[in-house]
Amino acid sequence: MKFVAVTSCPTGIAHTYMAAEALEQAGKAAGHEVQVETQGSAGSTPLDPAIIEAADGVIFAADLEVRDKERFAGKPTIDVGVKKAVHDAPGVLNQAIAAVEAGVSTPAATAGGGSKDPATKIDRNASVGTRIRQYLMTGVSYMIPFVAAGGILIALSFMLGGYEVKFVPVDDVINSFDVMSRMSWAALMFQTGAVAFGFLVAVLSGFIAFAIADRPGLVPGFVGGSISVAVGAGFLGGLVSGFVAGFLALWISHWKVPKGVRGIMPVVVIPLLSTFVTGLLMFVVLGRPLASLMDGLSDWLSGLSGSNLILLGLILGAMMGIDLGGPINKVAYTFAVTGLSTAGLTDGATQFRVMATVMGAGMVAPLAMALATTVRKRLFTRQERENGKAAWLLGLSFISEGAIPFAAADPLRVLGASVVGSSVTGGLIMAFDASQRAPHGGIWVIALVDNWLLFLLAVAIGTVISAVLVIIFKGLGSNPALEAEQAADAAAAASAPSTAAQPTA
Repeated sequence: MKFVAVTSCPTGIAHTYMAAEALEQAGKAAGHEVQVETQGSAGSTPLDPAIIEAADGVIFAADLEVRDKERFAGKPTIDVGVKKAVHDAPGVLNQAIAAVEAGVSTPAATAGGGSKDPATKIDRNASVGTRIRQYLMTGVSYMIPFVAAGGILIALSFMLGGYEVKFVPVDDVINSFDVMSRMSWAALMFQTGAVAFGFLVAVLSGFIAFAIADRPGLVPGFVGGSISVAVGAGFLGGLVSGFVAGFLALWISHWKVPKGVRGIMPVVVIPLLSTFVTGLLMFVVLGRPLASLMDGLSDWLSGLSGSNLILLGLILGAMMGIDLGGPINKVAYTFAVTGLSTAGLTDGATQFRVMATVMGAGMVAPLAMALATTVRKRLFTRQERENGKAAWLLGLSFISEGAIPFAAADPLRVLGASVVGSSVTGGLIMAFDASQRAPHGGIWVIALVDNWLLFLLAVAIGTVISAVLVIIFKGLGSNPALEAEQAADAAAAASAPSTAAQPTA
């Protein structure tokens, strides 16, 4: 059979492309053809209409709404989450085969999807906890590009012009920019990065509200996030304002109004009322308590030292290694980048150490699996050894999801080893006083890491510990997937025709 697929994840980075590769490999192994369109953060190249026309079925492995969905109208279609495709691509393929054999086109395939609006995908039938996580992840997914752009620009400005660059007035950049001056370029990078950082809370709040109420939530969400910054409530205020604005807009959009008013509801009434009430709540009721809470959190973080900082590093490292890009991992990463965004314009030494801790610990799991598959190949299947080659690059690039294929096949042993190694790396980075001003990039932004040799040493130590533990754990227990592969190889060898010379007549 021939299948086409679309993959996407909230951040549009790792899971999008891992799901695509997993589906392609599963199709090849089963004798089917799977061609995938990845709708990631880098954009996408649409599938050729002729390929779609020739396809027997369609697979949507997406956590965001698929763009231009109407292209697949009339085809038997299944719609699963992106993690399902990463963890169980053969099962997803079997589900798609069953849909083709049933010959029924699903509503998802015929619904219009040509809107160019921002994308989100919320399961309205899911539990309250799941929906809250989906709302949060929508906000975080749209915030991360601002974090990366602003954080790396500010970090580069410090590397180019020193930390005094933050004291260069913006008027000097506007009126006295000198193309031949290193300090002018540094000041330009710093001011541009600072502007990008200025959007973070508003974007987070706006897209949380958008996930809840769709487009009516955008205006009150963005305004609420901006108010959070103005009153000093920061990211905590942005989270609260996003939910407040979203549920307000959703409630107002469900009002029963006369026909004559319906036309102006989305343009005037909903944004006007929801924005005003959000502003009232954030300025008068919620702003001051949230600002006090943020100040307390910042003071606590800045006051940590010695063993307390090492303990924080151990905890953050374990969080980065426990679910490899899942909710717990994202909580630790968001904690780091939100601290970095406030510290980027101040001294914030502790926040920079937190960012280094999270980045270093997040590199350990994929690097450990790459090392383990290199050192003890016989403990891993052929597919795992191939995944191990890719995991080198993913780990060096701070993409923890590179270890997911291994964790999906053997969660207890892989995640157990990952938590230990990542935790050790987190504690060592804190102990070594390494700090990082860029929110992403891994080895490629090593020039922006203070005490970078000790940072690399901490990552190497954690990687070796995790790799050794994986090898030990694999050696102690059974590995059904490997045993099945070895049995199949033995059967194939036994049934192969003999190459010995046969006597002639």
